[in-house]
Amino acid sequence: MTKKPKLLFYVQHLLGIGHLKRATTLARSMNSVGFDITLVSGGKFVPVIDKGGMEFIQLPEVRAADRNFSGLVEEDGSPLSNHTKQTRIETLVTAFERIKPDILLVEMFPFGRRMLEFEIIPLLERAISSNPRPLIVSSVRDILVEKVETKRTNHMVKMSKKYFDKILVHGDPQFIGFDKTFPKAFQISDLLSYTGYVVELDKINCESGGVGKDEVIVSSGSGAVGELILETAVRVRPHTYLSNSTWRLLAGHYMDTMKLEEIKDLAPDGIIVERARPDFIQLLKNCSLSISQGGYNTVMEVLACGANGIAIPYAGGKETEQTLRAKLLEDRGLIRQISEENLSDKWLVEAINQTKNWKNNKQNNLNINGAKNTANLLASLVFK
Repeated sequence: MTKKPKLLFYVQHLLGIGHLKRATTLARSMNSVGFDITLVSGGKFVPVIDKGGMEFIQLPEVRAADRNFSGLVEEDGSPLSNHTKQTRIETLVTAFERIKPDILLVEMFPFGRRMLEFEIIPLLERAISSNPRPLIVSSVRDILVEKVETKRTNHMVKMSKKYFDKILVHGDPQFIGFDKTFPKAFQISDLLSYTGYVVELDKINCESGGVGKDEVIVSSGSGAVGELILETAVRVRPHTYLSNSTWRLLAGHYMDTMKLEEIKDLAPDGIIVERARPDFIQLLKNCSLSISQGGYNTVMEVLACGANGIAIPYAGGKETEQTLRAKLLEDRGLIRQISEENLSDKWLVEAINQTKNWKNNKQNNLNINGAKNTANLLASLVFK
């Protein structure tokens, strides 16, 4: 192939921004090996996302109505309208027809994003009917939310076989295999390829500076649990061995501004409260301790930076993914974790003070080259 191959990447984040952050990390890596990248995002754009090196298309914003994923709402909180649905479908299909991608990359589907089928299926149908037909690839994280409905898992298998040429699992099978949370993985084993964990290794290896030196970095999402983590951190600081250190509390960009101001008012001297920052990796590289909500991106960045970490995994609704990953990492001595239901001043103080003489296992032996491996794998499929 002599022309620069084009890749269209669809991603939707519904609560936090982790899915979008992982997608842009992948997109920049794919751009570095010669792809012309267009990323289409259906969630709110936030300023900590680095969208350099790609065309970025923003769909009308859609997000989860609540932490139980009871439905979809628009930017103003109103129920998702048919007009917005149609606008999103038309924008997606129009982008596909304009770009004529060599690869269509769809994040999470068919293993998630069931509520978005109204727009994903028309996009996939347009792709399989086009001439020439692009390669169609699914991008999925290592661990799925527990599924109890056989009908739902059968649907995932059916959609995988009908539409996709390749399913990229962004994990390490030596740590946890995809089959552990998707028991029917054997039915699509010919489609599966593991990439390793997606981490911004280029920034970890290149960034330098003293920001965050010896600080305690407390990072959270935007919901009620995120608020609780920050409020608890403010209260417990005087009771820890790190009471004389600067604590930097980072709130998710979806956190209500009034709530953020309330937490700022509670914070004494020595505690900085602000929104999440684009130099988060540099903060991790320099910190004494990371306390986080324990999402995929954060825990892998903690490991890659060699930081000591405490995770408080999100477990809202039927979410089990963060809890399982944190438990597996704790079993390997890589991080410590507190369950969401056990989060309290007492538990957090104990967890922090237990890290005083703790030397975590910096030789984590996990494959964290997922961004580069994904780019090279996709390049091997189109560069002839």
